[in-house]
Amino acid sequence: MIEPLADLPDGVIGFEVSGEVHAEDYTGTLIPALEAAAATGEVNLVFVLGDRYEGYSAGAAWQDTKLGLKHHMHWHRTAIVTDVGWISHVASTLGFMVPGDFQAFPLAEKDAAIAWVAADG
Repeated sequence: MIEPLADLPDGVIGFEVSGEVHAEDYTGTLIPALEAAAATGEVNLVFVLGDRYEGYSAGAAWQDTKLGLKHHMHWHRTAIVTDVGWISHVASTLGFMVPGDFQAFPLAEKDAAIAWVAADG
């Protein structure tokens, strides 16, 4: 399940993942929010994979793969916040492939991740 984060700075959207993520989580929650953000000019995203995260279904993985390609010109800043070891490793290794600026943060630095995404430049 992908749930919106509350109380974020203007111009920042954020989500926390719990349980297993399915394609419907992308098409019903994440993609509409990203398209709305892109329509305003830029996407600034905080994505939290915390203790309740259990994984991605094959359909969700495919949606994730397609996600960066659509509106790639609108991606400004993305922060992934997690203590899941393999995700942190992949983010550090392949983060250069994410459109716009990208940075990974541990869960303890969630507030710093939000501040970094909200920063102007």
